[in-house]
Amino acid sequence: MNLTEKSTENVEYMIEAIKGKLKVLNLGAIKPSHFDEEMYEELKDIYELVMRKPSFSPNEMQAIAEELGNLRKR
Repeated sequence: MNLTEKSTENVEYMIEAIKGKLKVLNLGAIKPSHFDEEMYEELKDIYELVMRKPSFSPNEMQAIAEELGNLRKR
């Protein structure tokens, strides 16, 4: 997967990978359709952070969820 290109497919891939890594229980809360390519770089930064870390504290998970919420389409 070439994440250097802004595309809907890459947004979907990153969101699904983040959800899988964080083991998001409410899968409906985070959908790829909630994001657009306008916030691609910010989403990619979150994706890279999540993929780097082996585990997350509850506070870190909450902070990541809040950041994803801030990136959602308005």
